[in-house]
Amino acid sequence: MESELDYWSAKALLEWQVELGATEAMMDAPIDRYALEDQKPKPARAADTPPTPVKPKTVDPIAEAAKLAKTAQALPSLRAALEQFEHCDLKRGARNLVFSDGQAGARVMIIGEAPGRDEDLQGKPFVGRAGQLLDKMLDAIDLSREKNVYITNVLPWRPPQNRDPLPAEISMLVPFLERHVALAEPDILVLMGNISCQAVLGKRGITRLRGTWSEAWGKPVIPMFHPAYLLRQAHAKRQAWADLLELRARLNSLN
Repeated sequence: MESELDYWSAKALLEWQVELGATEAMMDAPIDRYALEDQKPKPARAADTPPTPVKPKTVDPIAEAAKLAKTAQALPSLRAALEQFEHCDLKRGARNLVFSDGQAGARVMIIGEAPGRDEDLQGKPFVGRAGQLLDKMLDAIDLSREKNVYITNVLPWRPPQNRDPLPAEISMLVPFLERHVALAEPDILVLMGNISCQAVLGKRGITRLRGTWSEAWGKPVIPMFHPAYLLRQAHAKRQAWADLLELRARLNSLN
């Protein structure tokens, strides 16, 4: 049995511990830190870890449009597909979907730019002042939407304040337009205005493109001035008349 420490021995031991850095007593009895290893908190199990938030998938509106358009086997189902398309913000501000007018299956298919106020109200393309001028232009070469012309637009919904469509809006609706042409099966496409040329030919500059035949989607294509432009620029009607005569000549050659 060990004898109790005397005063001087205890004092010497205390001074030695102070020299080692033990300058503060935390508890009355020593603690075996090695024995505490088994008491360490265990890592949380995978089931206890909150799941990582899943990021929503990014939707490609052009791919979605192509998928929807491909399902359409006739013009009514193509219209229904357009009505289901939710990725174009123009739809939220428009009153009506402007799909087409005239005779499906006609030899001439006119592609305009986008609906205006009158078209948005009535749900038909080219029904305002520009539409009235278009009817007169067609009548001059023995064409009409009642007999032998089919009409649509690049965009089926009116842009706010009649602004030009944005490139992204045009791109996401081109798959529907291309399918529209395939289902309508015209002999000739008439592109009226810059937006139509951009959508179908990938080009702009109607004053340079007008009156010159090209080809797109397996069809002969002729760009023309938009009737709305002719209402503002009466001097361009001479060129528009030359383009109409060119269209008439091409139709006669196909007979």
